[in-house]
Amino acid sequence: MNSKDQYDIAVVGGGIVGVASAYKIQLKHPHLKIVLIEKEARLAAHQTGHNSGVIHSGLYYKPGSAKAKNCVDGRKQLVDFAKKYKIKHEVCGKVVAAVNEAELPYLDRIFENGKANNTEGIEKINASQLREIEPYVESIGGIWVPCTGIIDFVGTTNKLAELIMAMQPKSKIILGEKVEACEHMAEGALVVTSKNKYTVKYIIFCGGLHSDRLAKQDYINLKERIVGFRGDYYNLSEAAKTKVKKLIYPVPNPAFPFLGVHFTRMINGDVECGPNAVLTFKREGYGKTDFNIKDTLNALSYSGTWNLLFKHTDFAINEYLRAFSKKRFLRTLQRLIPSLAMQDIEPARAGVRAMLLKEDGTMQDDFKIVHHNRSLHVLNAPSPAATACLAIGDTICDMARTYFNLD
Repeated sequence: MNSKDQYDIAVVGGGIVGVASAYKIQLKHPHLKIVLIEKEARLAAHQTGHNSGVIHSGLYYKPGSAKAKNCVDGRKQLVDFAKKYKIKHEVCGKVVAAVNEAELPYLDRIFENGKANNTEGIEKINASQLREIEPYVESIGGIWVPCTGIIDFVGTTNKLAELIMAMQPKSKIILGEKVEACEHMAEGALVVTSKNKYTVKYIIFCGGLHSDRLAKQDYINLKERIVGFRGDYYNLSEAAKTKVKKLIYPVPNPAFPFLGVHFTRMINGDVECGPNAVLTFKREGYGKTDFNIKDTLNALSYSGTWNLLFKHTDFAINEYLRAFSKKRFLRTLQRLIPSLAMQDIEPARAGVRAMLLKEDGTMQDDFKIVHHNRSLHVLNAPSPAATACLAIGDTICDMARTYFNLD
């Protein structure tokens, strides 16, 4: 194992949040030497590369929360970045469609959220107006959200990495090395990977699905745990693609911590339907039967997992059954587009979401970033973190200035 050159900052994790944070620090402190370490052979290999590619508007998040502030700010920065660097994207808009009277109070609530969060251009629309936007959706009305869009998040991540290297050639992007330990010393820290050792002054951990394990490696007494939820998608067939013009979302059920199955027109021309939300037995498992003994024991030995399942037993059973039943999945999609048939949907990819779960079974709803010794840890950055990545990068840069005394 070789000992490498000294760096000012190590960023652990090559998803879009880690790379955006390194980019923002490099942009504001171009003289610093930054090493970004990613265990996979490419950047954006997990959550970033497996999400739905949506530029979120800021409609759903509690006013004043970090999610709300960072989503709106980050969305504007992201669109400007995409325009400047010719990243594939489109601000196409979306509808949130109510299908029955019981959903109207929740529709009103998220509309008021959107207004409080300065989500520009949103408006209530009736069934006729919604049908003009999405002719195949049967609803009793909804919300039009013109600032929602779609983007290539993997392309964005790679461009950010390219710009880091252009700003400071002495900075490095290291792929294919897993961080196994970090040792704090009087004047810095030693980051030990599967292949090398890196001497650094400070560390920023953006480990996504492994953020809790990295925190424990860094001797943080963290009570919460990351629990992974797999989300399966179907694609609309070529013939059925015409039934979705933009993006179509249901009114989210406030009893559950997910937005529900929706329709997303992707930047590559596909139309995705999903995702569901199934407790996964492998944190980076994208197949329905993927299994890892360490990840499974970690989830099932935790009281928070069982408290979550007890609180939402019917939801959990339904999601699990739907994961193995195309007919059940179709039935959910038909709530919004009744004319869809079995031949219109085809099994597609899956993603895994990292959720920081408390011992009582509730989700850590907001972003969570903490300072510890010579480190910063991004402990919770679920959706809309990809949309908000540049704003989160600003936050981390500001924290690094404060705690690391960056000049």
